[in-house]
Amino acid sequence: MAEVVHMIDSEVFLAFSTYATIVVLKMMLMSLMTSYFHLTKQVFSNLEDTALVKTTEDRKKLVRVDPDVERVRRCHLNDLENIVPFVVIGLLYALTGPDLSMALLHFRVFVGSRFIHTVAYMMALPQPTRALAFGVGLFITFSMAYRVLTTALFL
Repeated sequence: MAEVVHMIDSEVFLAFSTYATIVVLKMMLMSLMTSYFHLTKQVFSNLEDTALVKTTEDRKKLVRVDPDVERVRRCHLNDLENIVPFVVIGLLYALTGPDLSMALLHFRVFVGSRFIHTVAYMMALPQPTRALAFGVGLFITFSMAYRVLTTALFL
């Protein structure tokens, strides 16, 4: 039990907790941003989402696809696909006892890549901006996974 308390008290774990919280909050804000776009554009995915509209005919008109809403929704989906693995693998990585400077490099580069990815996605910056940001984040996650597997290899 003392080992677990020591691991949680480590600077690496505290750094991981900070950066994981930042990207999880960013991901949660993307959910709010998706809702904002749905409401301001008056575009909904499901008929039941239009319950405040009086007539069925008008309600059906609001259920459609809008490119701006789809863009923010896909950006949020991309966060879900990348931040969740980062949090899981990053936690395991932090528990392997890496050097603080190397751990900070991993965490900071990942967080930076996710913010750059979001800006590139939302502002429709030309490729390969978004692809590079995605690739950097993916590389960081694989790098941490490699450390976890080589440190605690029980295959």
